Amino acid sequence: MDWVDQGLCRAQPDRMFAEGAAQNEAKAVCAACPVRLDCLAYALDHREEYGVWGAMTERERRALLRRRPAVTSWAEIFRAAAAHPDPAPVAARRGVAPAVDRDASRAGDRTPYRPVPARGRRPGTAPAGLDR
Repeated sequence: MDWVDQGLCRAQPDRMFAEGAAQNEAKAVCAACPVRLDCLAYALDHREEYGVWGAMTERERRALLRRRPAVTSWAEIFRAAAAHPDPAPVAARRGVAPAVDRDASRAGDRTPYRPVPARGRRPGTAPAGLDR
């Protein structure tokens, strides 16, 4: 854990174990931290139960772990993402536009991809000329 000495919270680590609205202040410290992803990966990989780690509260981390139970190493995931910051190659392999892939990632994959209906057609209606 050589990244710990580079963390912006190193001077006041107790501040990262706040509750309620004070968690927002802790998350703000993390947002500017140069080792935020290392910290978050550590917390996720070691199932840290308390405190703000990598700008995520314990509740946010639990939710992420529930959505991604198959991930065995968050550190590897973050390293791979850093090695390929452009979403286009990944999106192309998935058969979607980079913006769709990026938006799905931002939404935490909570919302499924839905194609935009053809112009002049409302969602749920048959194309012109087709009877139901």
